[in-house]
Amino acid sequence: MAAKAICVLTGDVKGVVEFNQADAGAPVVLSGEVTGLTPGQHGFHIHEFGDATNGCTSAGAHYNPHGKEHGGPDSAVRHAGDLGNIVADASGVAKVSISDKQISLSGQYNVIGRTLVVHADPDDLGVGGHELSKTTGNAGARVACGVIGIAKM
Repeated sequence: MAAKAICVLTGDVKGVVEFNQADAGAPVVLSGEVTGLTPGQHGFHIHEFGDATNGCTSAGAHYNPHGKEHGGPDSAVRHAGDLGNIVADASGVAKVSISDKQISLSGQYNVIGRTLVVHADPDDLGVGGHELSKTTGNAGARVACGVIGIAKM
């Protein structure tokens, strides 16, 4: 059964990202736009909690139901919430177009109710050699976030 979710990102950086899944076994396709970014790459992750009581910091760590180290979206070892980077153009706009098989909009790995976070810096995909590479990708501060909610079909 098809499912759809939506995330409205707020802060100095803003955006809307749609999540679509054709059926329970299909990849989740993310599409949308983020504005107000500095040009270049920005870490893009799903975090464990849908809690914005303390801004983006209360969203917790990356969504990691398998207890693995941080990696890139194509890495054999990664958090389920590791979606890599989005890239902002010279005007600070990033188009989001991601397909991911480790998350779902239903069942055990459902991400509805969790938080999507955009980071200030590039995600090094776990291979940067920094002390934070294997936990956060050394992606820096959280510049925008929003809770992923059920969308009208």
